[in-house]
Amino acid sequence: MAEPIHGQRPMVVEETAGKKAYCMCGHSANLPYCDGSHSREQTGVGPCVVEITENKRVSICQCHKSANLPFCDGTHKKIG
Repeated sequence: MAEPIHGQRPMVVEETAGKKAYCMCGHSANLPYCDGSHSREQTGVGPCVVEITENKRVSICQCHKSANLPFCDGTHKKIG
């Protein structure tokens, strides 16, 4: 069983409207999107699925500590 990988900073993405599955385990080869690595690596952490309602720029949390997952709320700055 692999531990989740936590990044230091968010990933900023020009996102299009639609359903998105963002990686929460950090093992995806297609970050910030889930590629199923959580199952292969048996991380115990699944993706965060959200509906993006309009095309916009989003900051996807990579420390996985945001109170607004999958979106960054600046928590990474507080936890160092």
